[in-house]
Parts: sequence; structure tokens; C-alpha cells
Amino acid sequence: MARAVAVSHAAGEISEEHGLALFRSMLLIRRFEETVQALFIKGEVHGTTHLYIGEEAGAVGVADVLAPEDRVAGTYRGHGHALSLGVHPQALLDEMLGRATGVCGGRAGSMNVIDLKHRLIGCFGIIGGSASAATGAALALRRTGGVAVAFFGEGTTNHGYLHECLNFAAVQKLPIVFVCENNLYGEFTPFGDVTAGDIQARVAAYGIGVRTVDGNDVWAVREAAADAVSRARAGGGPQFLQTMTYRFVGHSRSDPGAYRKPGELDKWKLRDPLLVTRAGLRERHDTPDAELDRIDSDVNEQMERVAEAALAAPYPNPAVRATEFRG
Repeated sequence: MARAVAVSHAAGEISEEHGLALFRSMLLIRRFEETVQALFIKGEVHGTTHLYIGEEAGAVGVADVLAPEDRVAGTYRGHGHALSLGVHPQALLDEMLGRATGVCGGRAGSMNVIDLKHRLIGCFGIIGGSASAATGAALALRRTGGVAVAFFGEGTTNHGYLHECLNFAAVQKLPIVFVCENNLYGEFTPFGDVTAGDIQARVAAYGIGVRTVDGNDVWAVREAAADAVSRARAGGGPQFLQTMTYRFVGHSRSDPGAYRKPGELDKWKLRDPLLVTRAGLRERHDTPDAELDRIDSDVNEQMERVAEAALAAPYPNPAVRATEFRG
């Protein structure tokens, strides 16, 4: 297996125990998504799926600095967002399989998960829907001290209503952090082929604080997110964080990724967030590989149990209203 050769030291130090918890959370997302992919191939997951494989450090790094009063809006690639906030993998996988025990009673499917108990106000199939929802939430959060977070992809920056949200949030000085997960492709098209100018410059024109970080380095994401959330919570108005990352799979179930340049995927896999985190733990805390392998094995066993239970779970009763399942 290839190893990442560079580790960022930009972030403040956290304990080894804390770092291992971040590693476990990222591993859970990876194994969850691999499980969803395998079950989809077997015909157990219906509709479509958009997997978060390769982008795990973004959700985990941001979620780690949030408080109980904060709220998050995710994307149609939102399984990682949900798990990073503490949504139980059993409830989430049950939802993927349309079972009554799912987090939304088997009615939301892959793209539209909501779990208010875990601060997730929704995952949105509409491009940029998360930005609109989080902007609305930020209006209410001004009264509570909370911060809203909107995850979205780089393609959203070409949509007009994101800019309406940026403008409105800036004028109102809303406590919101916009997180652009830039994986370089809008579905099948390289972002640079359809985008004029620079994301940072566009955002800065609104007077919003903006920062770009290595989205595959959980320490770098966490440090940048902590700063952005702190500024937003302290009354500094909206903040914008661009995390540069890469999805290791196609856009959705029907995409084999044939448009990638030769060798591009292999190059990015050298910066696999899991490899970067393993290397960081070894370098920062001298964490033995045996301990990291043990966590990997634990997560694998957990997901095997989760998959078995999900397949055995009952389907919803059509006579029961879906709203009765919402947390």
C-alpha cells in the first residue's frame, strides 16, 4: 500500500487519543461507503448513491469543532456528513436499505437524510440546497449562539442562489460557515473547464473571510474549521472554507470515472485521507501500526454486524405516516 509522504503541521496539537478518535471516524465513513457500494451492486440499495470515499477528512475535521447548539446541512453526498455528526451507522444503513428502523423510517433513502437529534437539518439532492437551508438556520441561531454549517461542492459556486446566500449572510452578519468541498469535478466535467475566475476571489468580493486548505489532511481541516466557527460564533459574520480534495469513485452509481486523466486517481490516492492520518499519528505521537490496524479491524467487524442487521430489518408499514419517524 502506498504511503502519504507529507504531513501538515499547520494545525494545533491534539492528544493521541483524540487523533485516534478522528481516525476511527474517518475509517467508519470509508467502510460504511464501501458497504453501501457492495449492497448497491447486490440490488439491496435502490435509487442512486453518491459516495464520500476519498473525502472523509473534510466532514470529520469540521464536525469535530462544532458545539451541541450548532446545525449542519449536508449534500446528496452526505453519508459522511451524517456519520461525522454521530448519526449511528446502523440507523443510517437501515435508511439506505429503506427499512423501518432507518433514521428517517426508510423514507429518505440515500440523498435526503435528516437527523435533528444529531444537528443534521438535512442532506439535499438539489445543488446548493444546503447553502439555502443553513442560511435560514443561521437566522434562528443568532438568538442561541449557535453556528450553521453548509457543505456543498465546487459546482455550487456557479449557481446563483449560493451567491444570494453569501450576499444575504454577509449583509446580516449571520453565524454561518460555508464549506466548499472542491473535488475538482462537477459530475463528469473538470471544474476549471466551466468556471471563470477563482472561488476565493468571488467570495472575498462579499467581504467574507475565506480560506483554502488541504481537504485530505484532517488536522489542517480541523484547525481551519475551528478558526472559522470561532469567528462566526463571535459575531464576525459568515466564513468560507474551501477544502481541496478528490473523490476516489465516480460521481454516482452510473459513473465509471472514465473522464479522469491517466494516473490522476493514483496520484490522489497517495494523499488518501486515511494514509495521511495514519502517517500523522505515527509522526506526532509515535502511534504503532498495530494500534491503527486494530482500529481498522474493529471498524470492519462493526460494519459487518451493521450490514447483517440492516438486511434483516423490516420494511416500513405504508399505513404509518413518515413524519412519525422524524427525530
